[in-house]
Amino acid sequence: MASPATTRVDWKLIWAQRGFRYFFLAMFVSLFGSGMNFTGVSWYILSSTHSTIKVSLQVIVVTLPGLLVPFLGGVLIDRLDRRYLGVLLDLARGVAVLAAAYIAWSGHLELWHLYAMTLITGTGSAMYWATVNALVQEVIPPSQFTGANAAVLIGVQSGMLIAGAFVGFIFDSAGIAGILAIDGATYFVSAFCLYQVRRGYVSPRESQRYPREYSDATEATAEALETGENPEVAEAGLSLAVYADLKEGFAYLRKQPVVRALGVTHSIMMAGVVSANVVLVALANDILHAGARGLGFLEAGWAAGAITGGLIASQLSQRLRLILYVAAIAGLATGHMVVPFVSFLIGAVAMQALFGMCRALAGVVAQSSLMSIVPRHFMGRTQSAMAVLTTILQLLMSFSLGWIAQRISIIAGFSLLALMYGGASFFAARARQLLSQIS
Repeated sequence: MASPATTRVDWKLIWAQRGFRYFFLAMFVSLFGSGMNFTGVSWYILSSTHSTIKVSLQVIVVTLPGLLVPFLGGVLIDRLDRRYLGVLLDLARGVAVLAAAYIAWSGHLELWHLYAMTLITGTGSAMYWATVNALVQEVIPPSQFTGANAAVLIGVQSGMLIAGAFVGFIFDSAGIAGILAIDGATYFVSAFCLYQVRRGYVSPRESQRYPREYSDATEATAEALETGENPEVAEAGLSLAVYADLKEGFAYLRKQPVVRALGVTHSIMMAGVVSANVVLVALANDILHAGARGLGFLEAGWAAGAITGGLIASQLSQRLRLILYVAAIAGLATGHMVVPFVSFLIGAVAMQALFGMCRALAGVVAQSSLMSIVPRHFMGRTQSAMAVLTTILQLLMSFSLGWIAQRISIIAGFSLLALMYGGASFFAARARQLLSQIS
């Protein structure tokens, strides 16, 4: 098993890669649209129904596909050109969001329309994020994974959370129809950028040699697909190949405790970031009494912190990265215990900036470490396994936070988030110990 790279970040080398420049732009634009969608729909539901439970249902619907899609998605990501997969997923989500925007513009929008749109975008997102994380390995030199992940995370976090701030400032004038229309258009721009990343079809397996590269079963399947004969043979062969890929992926994860520790920690962080939206809108509305603009300032604070955290992480030595990795997650746990008691907007924005910085720093360390350790032909299945765990945690947390915030208190909801981040701190400490042993 390779140890995480400690090469100093060379920003000139990273940005010299034409493919990476298009990739970064695709991430920023796509996540800007997703951030507008997620924040705008959440605020629309809360302002229309005054129910945090119904807000949590939106988070559950966007998350639910992640229980099933990654199993097949991980196999596809490790077999098909990841650029084409990303383009297809962007186009499908763009069509769905524009359809919802048209319904809202015509004055016939109902909650079930938003939930249906969210289900479609959630299905695409369940495979999209694992796809693009795996694609990073193909568009950047291995020595620069840390810097590349810092840049991607900055693009993702700033895109998504600047969009959240944008929604807060224009929601009253643009309405949900305008916000969805802008979001739908961004998916098409993102698809174009991904298409420009490189030319031609590139298989993740082209340069890999491992035991299942050739067998009588795969040869029979290939012949059946090429000739159009024996469809039963082709179907059975593909099913066996998918099963074999899944089995191989699980076997790999069982043998890699450091990958599991990093993956669990990262999944908890991702679940916390998404599910926290349930109580964040309630914080802006019920404690800060700041309305949509207040929510915009909170999201802007997170974005500023995320950019700062990503830049800091890219410049640290491996030893300091690991120390701050654990400290950042512990900071998320402590901070979420405190934030509901901060009842003035500037203080709450400062807390969000701290959370964004901690999340970005920990995310860069986790992703760059995984990319240095996990072989290219296992990355799709590794990312998808993390996505499944993230989905389970998001579903549990989203419903729990909505119910607790409405039936008990917002303070209790934030306390539950703090408890979850406390669990992540344990796995982060374990990951740091294992990484120190192999570095």
